[in-house]
Amino acid sequence: MFIATLLTSPANPALDAATVENLRNAWGGGTAQWLATGEAAEFSLAQKPDNQWDVWADLQTLGIDLIILPAEERQKKMLLADMDSTMIEQECIDELADVAGVGARVKDITARAMNGELDFEGALTERVGLLKDLDESVISEVIDTRISFMPGGKALLATMKANGAYAALVSGGFTAFTGHVAATLGFDENRANTLLVENGKLTGDVGRPILGREAKVSALKEITERLGLSHDEVMAVGDGANDLGMLGLAGAGVALHAKPSVAAECDIRINHGDLTALLYIQGYAKSDFVA
Repeated sequence: MFIATLLTSPANPALDAATVENLRNAWGGGTAQWLATGEAAEFSLAQKPDNQWDVWADLQTLGIDLIILPAEERQKKMLLADMDSTMIEQECIDELADVAGVGARVKDITARAMNGELDFEGALTERVGLLKDLDESVISEVIDTRISFMPGGKALLATMKANGAYAALVSGGFTAFTGHVAATLGFDENRANTLLVENGKLTGDVGRPILGREAKVSALKEITERLGLSHDEVMAVGDGANDLGMLGLAGAGVALHAKPSVAAECDIRINHGDLTALLYIQGYAKSDFVA
């Protein structure tokens, strides 16, 4: 059995009963269940429809995401999340670069790296090199004035953890930011790269080894082994090319507002919903969310 979930942006709900019922009837699905009025609904299916992606494309034009997953073991026991443009709405290195006056150049490199056009490690060291001699205090300034959390993140963490899940934040960004994000949202651990500092200024380099795509895969393997979990019990979420390894290894790999080249390689694509979409596709109703 499978479960088809339709969802939309909570800030601009676009899901109506007619859309849900028309699709349910066309696919011979079970009785529709509303997880949140106007936001998310689901119904069971005996098998995956052959025209799933054609329907997905049509629904995208209406602002609706469609996800079809196996009915068994929907609720995951571990969340493995990227940080930049996933748990927060920004790319931290871009914000630092903007303050340093090299924002345009760094943003271009970031976009190309996240699309998989550039080697992640090389792109990171090049960008960090442009931050050389930036005052260390700028990190706190950026955290306080430029960083905002992706909608739905607090509910996602609180609800999964209340139901026994473990949460790890694994980023190709920097520990100065992951520490703040992890503490605020309630992650159990965080891993990232370390910006090197001397005499109160950034040196233009990061600590080694650099945490990139393979390190995220290793984190998934190490943490699940430590906790006695299988990879199928993990939900991973990210948006960039360096997330593809962990998204492919996890039982549920979610491409959240991802770059097109990344989304194309994932079966779970959230383009309109926020982070609460990760709860809906696990079968949680809005009334189940933990504040």
